[in-house]
Amino acid sequence: MRGLGAPVRFLLTGGQRGDCPQAYTLIEGLPAEVVMADAAYDADPLRNAIAAKGAVAVIPNNPSRARKHPLDRHLYAQRHLIECCFAKLKQFRRVATRYEKTARNYLAVVTLAAIVLWLR
Repeated sequence: MRGLGAPVRFLLTGGQRGDCPQAYTLIEGLPAEVVMADAAYDADPLRNAIAAKGAVAVIPNNPSRARKHPLDRHLYAQRHLIECCFAKLKQFRRVATRYEKTARNYLAVVTLAAIVLWLR
């Protein structure tokens, strides 16, 4: 997401795949000062990859984590922009219902919806 809540990069995966492993591909090559995510992305290797980019990880701790990391709650409050972007994407019926039968076609529909959000 860029600062205004429009998608920058997205990745289509199978529903059984975890969220955190996809994050490495999504942040690769993108300049960022801050990387925000929810607790599903709380992993030391990901936090290290974010730090290697020179960015700050704003990720809440997983409740099962033994070593807690500090969280900037004021900055994390801005994460609502990400959730708003998902809500805007789901306003497109074909995105929300996953009407498309193939992953290629669904990715094309999501891409078109993202373009519309950028043009607004």
